[in-house]
Amino acid sequence: MYSIAGHTMGTPEYTVLEALQLFRDIGLDGAEIVVQDGYKSGIPTTCPQEQLDAIKSASEKLGIKIVALTPYNSRFNDLDGAIQKAEEEDIRRCIGYAEYLGAEYIRIYGGNYAAADTDPGGRKWAKLVESMRRLGDEAQKHNVRLVIENHFNTMTVSAKQSIDLSREINHPAVGILYDQANLTFTGQEDYKTAIAAQMEKVYYMHVKDLKFKEGNTGFVSSDVSHPKEEERNVITKIVGEGELDWPSILNMVKERGYDGWLSLEYERRWHPDDIPDASIGMKQSAAYLRSIW
Repeated sequence: MYSIAGHTMGTPEYTVLEALQLFRDIGLDGAEIVVQDGYKSGIPTTCPQEQLDAIKSASEKLGIKIVALTPYNSRFNDLDGAIQKAEEEDIRRCIGYAEYLGAEYIRIYGGNYAAADTDPGGRKWAKLVESMRRLGDEAQKHNVRLVIENHFNTMTVSAKQSIDLSREINHPAVGILYDQANLTFTGQEDYKTAIAAQMEKVYYMHVKDLKFKEGNTGFVSSDVSHPKEEERNVITKIVGEGELDWPSILNMVKERGYDGWLSLEYERRWHPDDIPDASIGMKQSAAYLRSIW
């Protein structure tokens, strides 16, 4: 049955080592770690070897597997070749970190593409496909898989876009990160449609929950990583206390053959007023997921 990972997005008050200890204490199986400069519960984009050594040693000692790394690069579809190359170099470095730490997955944004953007002639889409094929080759050499998330302000907002891109990339080391919460609050496919559409290439899953705000007028975000407070159309919730039908979602992906990781993308980093410390809310979320099976 499924294993559950804690995402360090949910532990902004903790260092990575403290987060690993917390994940062990609340009964989780693994960790997804942010890769971004300046974030306390992450590793920098150029990470000193001693920091990687300490994380690897702690994960082995605690029995918490490093499952995935989450960089914040997105401009793989940029028409400026120098920008695209710099983004790819960051991911190549991240692939090295993943191999060393034993992480199988790297979360990838499907390009940088705001709702108002256009792509005449499909040039940005083609750039994204080419970039993912190159990075897929590199990932495959190091036993790592890239998982492109269903995410706003990218070229894979919907499940349909995600599977279309994945099929065109056509690389065994490049798949989909299924995030039904993202699909829901951006007004994309319901879980039945999303799973049927993209499950053949889903390698990894994020789990989180939400409630729509009263008077919800639809989703908008000016940033690829998270909506600003004034842009939000939902409130973040502990898993099981929101609107997503997680029992049905998990049963359906299981029927489709998915028995991989569930990563608790507990969004306390972005929305600390919505949810309690991970020692409470992430623990409760994991207990709820386990109650399903």
